[in-house]
Amino acid sequence: MSDNELGLFLRTRREAVSPARVGLSAGPRRRTPGLRRAELATLAGVSVEYIIRLEQGRDRRPSPSVLSAIANALHLVPSERIHLYRLTKSADPGFSCMGSVGPARAVRPTVRVILDRLEPAAAVVVNRLSDVLAYTEGYRRLMAPTGLLDDPSTANLALFLFGDSRARDFYPDWEYLADEQVAALKQGPFRNDPATATLADELEILAGEEFTRRVATVPNLPAATGTTRVEHAEAGRLHLVFETLDLPADDDQQLFIYLPADEATATALDKLAGRHPGALRAVSG
Repeated sequence: MSDNELGLFLRTRREAVSPARVGLSAGPRRRTPGLRRAELATLAGVSVEYIIRLEQGRDRRPSPSVLSAIANALHLVPSERIHLYRLTKSADPGFSCMGSVGPARAVRPTVRVILDRLEPAAAVVVNRLSDVLAYTEGYRRLMAPTGLLDDPSTANLALFLFGDSRARDFYPDWEYLADEQVAALKQGPFRNDPATATLADELEILAGEEFTRRVATVPNLPAATGTTRVEHAEAGRLHLVFETLDLPADDDQQLFIYLPADEATATALDKLAGRHPGALRAVSG
């Protein structure tokens, strides 16, 4: 893991902001994706030397006013601003708020009732290690061809994604999903948590550079919603929109819900479930 997550986050967000978005001309000789450091410094009202120190990790505790100015200059959304604040508060790479608390595996009865109410949609509950803890029948049908759930007691999304060749066939957007999985693992204490460190070591052995490169370059802020594609052996190409719901902090778990992004996917999933068309409806934009 990079010991400069603040610098990595700032650099990747700077490179993601187009000059046009902040009223600047790209110019004919621009080689840097997004904003130059000097442009960000001007927009935030700080020196370019200070932006360099932040990105290189030589200053990890900017003042609230500077942090706000940089967030405004980068057009950060609320979740990114909260994440930026947390990064400055956890600048000590040896700190872990989890201590010796292991990853939660018990799913509360009320959460299981919620899963029941989500049928026939695909939904799954995971912990911070991406262990699969509970899921709907819809999720079982979706993932059945992959073998992920052949042994539910050991099912783990990260190990499947990086260690099972079927994952690349199932997910046409495997590269993006691999980025997101690493971002999710890094979002918490990562290697400062013994259980996560053990998983990371296993992933390094399984995937090698595919995993370690992402640990060094992918910021720890996964997307909470989006669209994913799968190639299902029976249902064919499916387009799914997903939502991530964080359960209470004591649970230390997340609920992922997958819904059809178009009518063709809705019809295919209904057929897979043996239902008449209309049980699932496409999510309209």
